Amino acid sequence: METREIIRKKRDGGKLHREEIESLLRGYLQGMVRDYQMAAFLMASFLKGLDDEETIWFTDIMVSTGKRLDLSEIPNPKVDKHSTGGVGDKVSIVLAPLLSAADVVVPMIAGRGLGHTGGTIDKLEAIPGFRTDLSLLELRNTLWETGVVISAQSEEIAPLDRRIYELRNATATVESIPLIASSIMSKKLAEGLNGLVLDVKTGKGAFMKTIEEAEQLARKMVEIGNASGVKTIALITDMDEPLGRAVGNSLEIRECINILKGREEPGLSDLILTLGAYMLVIAEEMVVFNENDDSVSFKDIEITDELLDAKRLKLQGLIDSGDALSKFVEMVESQGGNPEVVANPALMPVAKNILPVEAPEDGIVQGIDAEGIGRASVLLGAGRQRPDESIDHAAGIILNRKSSQEVKKGDFLAVLHYNDDRNLEAALKLVRESFRIGKEPPPERELIKKVIL
Repeated sequence: METREIIRKKRDGGKLHREEIESLLRGYLQGMVRDYQMAAFLMASFLKGLDDEETIWFTDIMVSTGKRLDLSEIPNPKVDKHSTGGVGDKVSIVLAPLLSAADVVVPMIAGRGLGHTGGTIDKLEAIPGFRTDLSLLELRNTLWETGVVISAQSEEIAPLDRRIYELRNATATVESIPLIASSIMSKKLAEGLNGLVLDVKTGKGAFMKTIEEAEQLARKMVEIGNASGVKTIALITDMDEPLGRAVGNSLEIRECINILKGREEPGLSDLILTLGAYMLVIAEEMVVFNENDDSVSFKDIEITDELLDAKRLKLQGLIDSGDALSKFVEMVESQGGNPEVVANPALMPVAKNILPVEAPEDGIVQGIDAEGIGRASVLLGAGRQRPDESIDHAAGIILNRKSSQEVKKGDFLAVLHYNDDRNLEAALKLVRESFRIGKEPPPERELIKKVIL
């Protein structure tokens, strides 16, 4: 098909046929469609949009250009979780082994941090020896042995996604809801899943700043997942403030280990158990394996508070018993990491310098700006502004105070961990400005804002 005509059709607001989208995407993969042509198509799609059917086709074709993980011979339900990114969001690192301890297979393809948000892969690479560059064969073998794996996207999975994302980034078309949804879901649908729970962030530290944007993205991804035979549920969650107390790679792994050891962290622990409860509902209540033809179907059930509470209780029991921590150790070992970090976190990178940030006055913490803390951690070396930048796994920030807590003048609000002091003053200024202190207790935060079924 004529590439120019496909671009013109979308430019003029027309609806594309599946064959036209496939011609464009496969032509780009094969080098027959040039970068400038794909850039023109992305801008036309950004301005005119892709409808639900076009987005589903776009995603399916993206998946089909690579390989899919075949887990059909593993009898347990396969369920994953994905977050759209936030500050201090280390949920996946606890959730994956926790669900695996509940006999759910978790094949998790995760990403790296960019801008003010952190990435699961960067955090795990703070563990000495931990491999995140597994091939599909290694992924499958590891899942057979341990039931859980967290790895980076390889060239085998949705190979077009990385190329198109780089082009979107260069052409200011990243913010397109259909293109974001397609990018995320093309990787997830290649994992051989039965179910998927999405954590769509909204607020100051999220890419989706408003709940309306977050809901639009969540609904689009739920539609794609369900249309593709993967039972998909999305939760819209608050990202006005950092999750937990640690921001930075080694520091966040330490916090994850503490949670797996039973040290509850308000907000973060609740979100882990809530997302896990929805994953368990899909795995234990909705997935039906048909023995005659090895196919999978789904029960349509009512997800009640009582059902979710029962699943949360089960997951908490796996933490209390030590089973979740044991599964984490097994995951680390299976991916080449040093499991001794559980007993001795100092085996991970440790910053040479720390700097406390003192409260300027008495009062109550009204809020902590997630984006400001995220940007400060990047300045200290914990994150990157460009995909090719290196990071300092030891750098980061520990938040000593959270919202609604009282402080006295001179109390430590936070502690900066750093090796390179080139941007220290700028980072310190950002952290100070991120804390708001007042006299009255702030309104209670609503962590879970909406559930999209």
